[in-house]
Amino acid sequence: MSNSFGNIFTITTFGESHGEAIGGVIDGCPSGIEIDIEAVQNELNRRKPGQSKIVTQRKEPDEVQFLSGIFEGKTTGASIGFIIKNVHQRSNDYFHIKDSFRPSHADYTYTKKYGHRDYRGGGRTSARETANWVVGGAVAKQVIPLIKIHAYTSSVGDLFLEKPYQDLDFSKIEDNIVRCPDDAIAEQMILKIDKIRKQGDTIGGTVTCVIQNVPVGLGEPIFDKLHAQLGKAMLSINAVKGFEYGSGFCGAKMRGSEHNDMFNADGSTKSNLSGGIQGGISNGMDIYFRVAFKPVATIMQAQQTIDKDGNMVEMHGKGRHDPCVVPRAVPIVEAMAALVLADFTLLNK
Repeated sequence: MSNSFGNIFTITTFGESHGEAIGGVIDGCPSGIEIDIEAVQNELNRRKPGQSKIVTQRKEPDEVQFLSGIFEGKTTGASIGFIIKNVHQRSNDYFHIKDSFRPSHADYTYTKKYGHRDYRGGGRTSARETANWVVGGAVAKQVIPLIKIHAYTSSVGDLFLEKPYQDLDFSKIEDNIVRCPDDAIAEQMILKIDKIRKQGDTIGGTVTCVIQNVPVGLGEPIFDKLHAQLGKAMLSINAVKGFEYGSGFCGAKMRGSEHNDMFNADGSTKSNLSGGIQGGISNGMDIYFRVAFKPVATIMQAQQTIDKDGNMVEMHGKGRHDPCVVPRAVPIVEAMAALVLADFTLLNK
């Protein structure tokens, strides 16, 4: 099982959803970096469960405790160890899936691959693991303080924020519980998610991420292109079904004469359909991409499925689950982007 991410700036994680704790080790962080622990905790607070009516009601404080690698507020160059205690498990909520498989969930594939699985909250397959990534990303952001990373909810179901990111005020992302920087669309999204939740169902959506102040030259062709690593990072997040950067799939409809980004004398470009990356290397323009999240697999409705012996059985979801993962995924997308950018920044040195 692959539990590490990165080349120079790396994070290795451990833990299960209903175990004693989750945590990780960050390696390759330069010494002398001032670490704002409160800023790290704030990122975790953005991701933690139970923060509003449209997310899972599991109540976890998600308080990070650093064990090593930071002394007198600065990194020492040693491995940064951290731990997050699990305090609000309700494992009995999952006993009904001990011997059966939730449709479209990892229950079946994990059982077939490993022959044994921790069914409590999904074990290692749970999105609770992403709290570790948020810690790593929060530290990574402090390694690259000049690079600004902003993610936000850009769609829920068939509700889309149509405005280009240049017209948005990123300071408003945290103004509402769905993390959409447009109050009118945000209210519609919240109502839609709440309606879906009351029906015992779930819904998907998208997160858009914008990375600014990126220097020219980040990216390692041929097989470590910047956009390839960003894609890998995003596709590693639970429930992600798609990633597109720059013009994305819309670019496939265009002619070269329409799509080419013409240069200005200083090397910047008049348009940015490239999404800030050309030839796998950052060109100094804004990097922007969109990540698609599927509806959560566990729904509070009866479904037909199979058990470990191949018998058809009926299953009804129980427990505390997100009706839509998108609002809590926003800080996760930022964190994974930060891990990639910090890694490439160190590789460039």
